Amino acid sequence: MQGACKCHPVRAGSPRSAVPRFPLVYAMYKLLRPLLFQLDAERAHDLGLRAAAWAQSLLPSVVESVYGYSDERLKQRLWGTSFPNPVGLAAGADKNAQLIPFWETVGFGFVEAGSVSARPSDGNPKPRAFRLERDEAVINRMGLNNDGAEAVARRLEDIIRQKTVPLGVNIAKTHDPEIMGEAAVEDFRTTVRHVAPHADYIALNVSCPNTREGKTFEDPASLDALLETIAAAQTSHPGLKTPLLLKLSPPLSEKLVFDTQLEDLVAVAEAHEIDGFIATNTASDRTGLSASAENLERIGGGGLSGAPLQARATRLVRYLYRATDGRIPIIGVGGVRDVDSAYEKICAGASLVQVYTGLIYEGPGLVRRIKEGLVDRVREEGYANISDAVGSAA
Repeated sequence: MQGACKCHPVRAGSPRSAVPRFPLVYAMYKLLRPLLFQLDAERAHDLGLRAAAWAQSLLPSVVESVYGYSDERLKQRLWGTSFPNPVGLAAGADKNAQLIPFWETVGFGFVEAGSVSARPSDGNPKPRAFRLERDEAVINRMGLNNDGAEAVARRLEDIIRQKTVPLGVNIAKTHDPEIMGEAAVEDFRTTVRHVAPHADYIALNVSCPNTREGKTFEDPASLDALLETIAAAQTSHPGLKTPLLLKLSPPLSEKLVFDTQLEDLVAVAEAHEIDGFIATNTASDRTGLSASAENLERIGGGGLSGAPLQARATRLVRYLYRATDGRIPIIGVGGVRDVDSAYEKICAGASLVQVYTGLIYEGPGLVRRIKEGLVDRVREEGYANISDAVGSAA
């Protein structure tokens, strides 16, 4: 609880907070970033994926020598699975699970592919992703573009024996406003049936704000029906018994007093013995941005991610940790871009954290820097393991 926390920011001049372990590699990304940012956000992302695929096939040992870092104090066991470190790749970066070995080589402790839907989707019309550089943020309305559950499942089956870190699959309703009600629940069940046998956990994306219809399952009654259907499918088919995590929307404010709907959602999740929470998804509002109203109007709708979500996402992590007495593991995501933001979420109650937008602004060296910084924190606080810090500021 508050008052018992030993968490503190990195001291000014701390070597690992100020100087990257591989300054040349870090400087190279800083030099390349302005060139990448000349491209629109989606083209730059696609170019980055192609470069990663090239490195994955030709230079895996070089990538590992630059970015590889491990420490026993970062290891945890959650949901019956060992996590070598708490820093994971968030959903959205590798929608179709095409680069799982590369993310492992970069040093992520786990990877979450997706979002994946039952049917393939091209997503929304382009342009659909936009950087807000002054805010270190991104707005996207990709529209759940993905190859579909069947194709992704085949890909996962091919790599399942090669992977070395836990793999989560984020699933969402197919991007089609005609799929509603019972059809939407069945849509989720179809995806679970395809991907669950190949995943260490399933993330239920019930809160995606960037589809055309804008509908979610964050209504307690709708969520109850969805979880009931998935539970029945898992009971009927033991091979589908994969841990289920629920991904929720961020609060509207970092100072928000939570309403009864969130309490009801947590109660429904606990009644169905949900295995974990992910806090949070992208935000549909524009709270905390310095961008002009004209620029935001030009961009239009979509989900906001990045630094402006840090405090809001951490607040939800803390709320969930308190509401469940720390019994249900939480993945904290939203604004994680350095060791401070990662450790803050851990102290608030997150056992694991995820990054995506932070990679866009900081490059792949971010993963190692966060891990090294977390080891520093563990040592400074006198903890034996990173898990000892979980919830220390809740």
